Amino acid sequence: MKIGMRKPSLKRSISARTTGKLKREVKKAVIPGYGRRGMGWVKNPKKAARNAVYRRTTFSIWDLFK
Repeated sequence: MKIGMRKPSLKRSISARTTGKLKREVKKAVIPGYGRRGMGWVKNPKKAARNAVYRRTTFSIWDLFK
């Protein structure tokens, strides 16, 4: 498991900022439970646990400027 600063990715950063509202609305209409808190634990608990630990043990370069 990684500890410390995450390597920044320009491609992923742009992708995250440009995902449209329409796409989220469509997914919310089609996939039950999409966008609700805690649904990752229901769908795949092992992956959700790993992501929770990763989120707490790493930080972004942008967190240094806050």
